Amino acid sequence: MTEIWRLFIALELPSEVKDGLEAIRARLASPAPPRTVRWVQPDSIHLTLKFLGDVPVARRDELQAALQAAVGNHAPFPVTAGGLGCFPNARRPRVVWVGIREDAGALEALRGSVEQQVAPLGFPTENRPFTPHLTLGRVNRDASRSDVEKLGTLISATALGDLHTWPVSAVSLMRSELKPTGAVYTALYHAALRSRPDV
Repeated sequence: MTEIWRLFIALELPSEVKDGLEAIRARLASPAPPRTVRWVQPDSIHLTLKFLGDVPVARRDELQAALQAAVGNHAPFPVTAGGLGCFPNARRPRVVWVGIREDAGALEALRGSVEQQVAPLGFPTENRPFTPHLTLGRVNRDASRSDVEKLGTLISATALGDLHTWPVSAVSLMRSELKPTGAVYTALYHAALRSRPDV
């Protein structure tokens, strides 16, 4: 029987960013209505570039080769985590997030290269706009409307400046294992961005 893994492509976060996310989570968890949000453990937070879904393990090598090809023309670049928001909006929050800012277009270009390399392997290009973010929590489906509205008001009223800026130097092929205690993520492969511009 073919072994299947749930895979995605992401940027992993340095410990300083995870520490900052933990501080924000603690800051929000106390005033948030009880049992409204399932908060994500900071060690599980990453910046997803491409969700691949259920993939036969035998395809891992070709995905790693595609990932290496995708990063080959990209030099490391800085990104900044900061700002708080909700999807789809603060009136009906379903996901609580911290934003990612990169003003030169390098992050969008890197994500485009990833899409371009994996599309021929049978992973269709995502049509939705790319909105880079770090998921802090997901609103429980059974949360009351009033509690959801209170959460949205809290998020809107919480000012959050820049947390941390760090250099993106690699893209990772990740495995997600869904367990009763939550998803467990494992990095399977790191494709390093080129260390210096071509001369």
